[in-house]
Amino acid sequence: MKGTLSMVERLDLDAVTTILRLLNDPADIVRFAAVSRTCQKIVVESRFVKDLCIGISPEVALFNSVVVEDKMSINEGQSSCKDLEWENLKREHRVYAMLAHELRAIGTDRSCICEPVHASSTDNYPEESIINTLDPRHREAGRPSYWSSKGESNIQVPETLTYALHTELCVVHEIKIRPFRAYFQLGAPIYSANAVRFRLGYFNSGPRSNIPAVDRLVSSDGSDCEDYVWMYVSQEYPMQQVDKLQTFKLPRPVLCIGAILQIELLGRIQKQVTDGLYYICVCHVDVVGRPLSFLNFEVLAQARQFILKYSESRECSHMLSENTSRLIEDEVTGMSSVTHSVAARIRQARARRVIALLGNTGIVNFFLPNNQDSDEEDGHFDPAIF
Repeated sequence: MKGTLSMVERLDLDAVTTILRLLNDPADIVRFAAVSRTCQKIVVESRFVKDLCIGISPEVALFNSVVVEDKMSINEGQSSCKDLEWENLKREHRVYAMLAHELRAIGTDRSCICEPVHASSTDNYPEESIINTLDPRHREAGRPSYWSSKGESNIQVPETLTYALHTELCVVHEIKIRPFRAYFQLGAPIYSANAVRFRLGYFNSGPRSNIPAVDRLVSSDGSDCEDYVWMYVSQEYPMQQVDKLQTFKLPRPVLCIGAILQIELLGRIQKQVTDGLYYICVCHVDVVGRPLSFLNFEVLAQARQFILKYSESRECSHMLSENTSRLIEDEVTGMSSVTHSVAARIRQARARRVIALLGNTGIVNFFLPNNQDSDEEDGHFDPAIF
């Protein structure tokens, strides 16, 4: 009925906000905002979605403001300051809604690692360079593929491997490391570290250094911690002295601001017989998460404060890339399950022959699986629902 107040309008604003803060799914908040203009106003002005992002990944709190890079600004001569503020709040809400979805996304992770940046030491360059760790194979062209540190008599001397990720902002879920087994040495020893720790951050100079990676790799001795600002430092994880890819899952989704990952290899275990020194060797490294190609950042003058930058054109490219990845994964899955598919078709053909002989189509559901597509929602999240 016209003029009738909604339930939200009947409630006190504090009561509504208290209820909304109990929601932990960004899709629920976006759906609530789509109910009415009143609901939209409450959600947008209270910045609920940003608070939800901070609850998932505290690094989000470091963003002071949001800038839409390729959006035409509103004509100030035709709009009031209040209108401009409202439009900015809506854009901010949409950006954080998309970020919240990426932080909560499940089952769509992929490799985020892009290129090696630096190794604290290298025993024989380039044969044992950090660049070898990008190849998942332990042998390449008949030669062992791995990175090796220089030898040390002190088992406490650490090593670091530094990598650049694909995009300036990435959601990182886990890091995978495979120690190297020297199968060409007596006893095939495994040169693993005793423990690992991870740092995520950015170059001191801001987003991405202009120094080519190959130039940094040539002079890869010594510590380079002063070149970076670390926004996240993990706990220490014990590493097993086994020849397999070991997964180190972070306790929560971590928003990597700056596209730099540094792996600290702590403690040496294996001594080389020929020189009596301790080495650490790594065969392969991978970073699993979600690259956020539609987002970027700018460092503000004050320490650890940033502007979050969003690009609509890069969002389209990001969605296209995500869909392409899903198609490739589906194709690989289909290839791996071809035997099951053929067997299913044979079973269905036999069932049809039985049905034809019996003349009873009522038993078709007993022999044949139901292949009709479900009409249920696929759970797709649309931050621009209103």
